[in-house]
Amino acid sequence: MIDLRRLRDDFEYRRGIERKRVDGALLDRVLEAEDARRVLLSEVEELRARQNAASKEIGRAPAAERDAKIAAATALKDELAANEPRLAAAEARLHELALQIPNPADASVPDGGEDANEVVRVVGEPSVEPPRDHAEFGTGIGFVEARQAVEMSGSRFVYLMREAALLELALVQWVMTRVVAEGFTPVIPPVLVREHAMEEAGFFPTDRAQVYEVDGGELFLVGTSEVALSALHRGEIVETDALPLRYAGLSTCFRREAGTYGKDTRGIFRVHQFDKAEMFSFARPEQSWVELEAILALQESIVIGLGLPYRVVNCATDELGAAAAKKYDIEVWLPSEGRYRELTSCSNYLDYSARRLGTRFRGDAGMQSVHTLNGTACAVGRTLVFLFEHCQRPDGSFAVPEVLIPLCGFDRVPAHRP
Repeated sequence: MIDLRRLRDDFEYRRGIERKRVDGALLDRVLEAEDARRVLLSEVEELRARQNAASKEIGRAPAAERDAKIAAATALKDELAANEPRLAAAEARLHELALQIPNPADASVPDGGEDANEVVRVVGEPSVEPPRDHAEFGTGIGFVEARQAVEMSGSRFVYLMREAALLELALVQWVMTRVVAEGFTPVIPPVLVREHAMEEAGFFPTDRAQVYEVDGGELFLVGTSEVALSALHRGEIVETDALPLRYAGLSTCFRREAGTYGKDTRGIFRVHQFDKAEMFSFARPEQSWVELEAILALQESIVIGLGLPYRVVNCATDELGAAAAKKYDIEVWLPSEGRYRELTSCSNYLDYSARRLGTRFRGDAGMQSVHTLNGTACAVGRTLVFLFEHCQRPDGSFAVPEVLIPLCGFDRVPAHRP
């Protein structure tokens, strides 16, 4: 949730919102709705005070005046009853409008779309095109079965087969061990959440089209465990000395991939169901930018450990989600396409989600909202895509990354098997 006071008084704050292509007229409507709510709130509070005073006077009044006092108190009660629904409607209107406003982009974020993303650094040498792209290789070596999966579940679903299933388990074990060593508490969270959890995490209303509804809209399948992790301290005042609080969630994730018709339809690059390990931090405001860089460094160490060439980009304003003030993507070189493609991202939400969640701490300036951050530890299916291309050998076999061999129990998968 945005800071309405800063929206009204801080030009740079408002400018950061407008850089995300938000119409200034919408911002003005939010402020007008806040004004209307404030006026009604003042009227209702005054009526409540007057009614309480009038009720007390009844007991102290002489018998001859009691009927008049009761009538006056009743009139105030009726007037209050008429105004309270108006206040509730004004509050609902303000809430509805405010939910549409994204977190302001940080001043360090470039303006524009994907082409405006700023390359921060490039690590490793891009390799030449492999003999087979990830989709052909995955199917040919028996790692991916799509035909029956599509018959069973529809497009963008697959079976992950044979050694690829063991590779996934090895990846998860290796990555979770690494992030836990950096102070992240491991969590297996629920993957079905209520609407308020999606809203408070910053995904609703903007990303609703990407989410699967279950049980008539009572529950929603998460597209990232970030949603459930953010709710761990919902409505709490956390201990200042405990911050940053770091969690690593492992879950199956579900996304409709609305708006991606015809994109990445081959292989497992973009599917409706996938497994992902996600990092999430609650931090003090003065910690959050350092925490973002720490999450990014951990992500880079994972990609380097797998031997994948990559680059880090500072995402432009049009590429930020509603909640992100700044986002880094790690893009790995995909030889078959001759370009870098996104593997992980990490974002600083500042106090945007914490305001919705009511997660606070006692700081030097009194009670404050925490800052929340998130970052992909491992999007398993997409990581396998890059491994399929970078680890295939000229004879058609697959060489397991060295760090995964002890966890897999094998170092190579031959091209041709009975």
